Amino acid sequence: MRISATLMVTDETITPVRLARELEERGFAGLYLPEHTHIPVARTTPFPFAADGALPDNYGRTMDPLVGLAQAAAVTSRITLGTGVLLVAQHDPITVAKQVASLDHLSGGRFTLGVGFGWNKEEAVDHGVDWATRRELVLDQMRVMRALWAAEPTAHKGEFHSVSASLAFPKPVRGTSPRTLVGGGAGPKLFAHVAEYADGWMPIGVDLKEALPELRAVWEEAGRSPEDLEVLPYAVEPTPEKLAHYEELGVEEVVLMLPTAGEDEVLRALDGFARYLP
Repeated sequence: MRISATLMVTDETITPVRLARELEERGFAGLYLPEHTHIPVARTTPFPFAADGALPDNYGRTMDPLVGLAQAAAVTSRITLGTGVLLVAQHDPITVAKQVASLDHLSGGRFTLGVGFGWNKEEAVDHGVDWATRRELVLDQMRVMRALWAAEPTAHKGEFHSVSASLAFPKPVRGTSPRTLVGGGAGPKLFAHVAEYADGWMPIGVDLKEALPELRAVWEEAGRSPEDLEVLPYAVEPTPEKLAHYEELGVEEVVLMLPTAGEDEVLRALDGFARYLP
């Protein structure tokens, strides 16, 4: 099982360049970076990953993940470089398609597009996103991106976004799209996204033993090959028992959560995580 890592990179943490080099030198499989464009101060949305709903201060300091991963790509040659996740609804899909294809091309096909729908309503609303239809919006945006990544000029006319048949280069290295994973909780809407345009799922804190049969059923109903489905548990705080459980379920990659901290603390955490490397 491949062991990757994620870190909320900010202006106060270890840099993407230093982190990427350390990960590659130590034998980790990949680096995944999250996104928040901004955090409105007048926030009513509770933070879903804390019992009291309180948001850690570092969320308002998060760096742009594509910029960070571009730096990481320039100083590495092996590790996967991914978003965990990119909040696609908050972006123009034509621009994102170009950024993603460029990063995938320049990194030699090492980019993974982790797609997310977001949890912070106030952040999304500032981008003009209708919270109730954000999943439908993302689906339309992904169709625009895939049209631009197609081998031949391809048009897409959707409810939210459209693009004419266009010349758009570079293309993702593997052809139709970069490796794409959908992040979020289990459910029919998310699983429909995974089955339509993704290679798999990035769950956080989900009971995979219960959810995986549901996802596999949706995947196979869409005509996707069972052996092609990828599941990457994300932001995992590891224990030997937890990782053994994932391996028993057929998980091939796990993304471990590093502390949002400076170099010394992050490198100590990597030393601790090294015992889980294959």
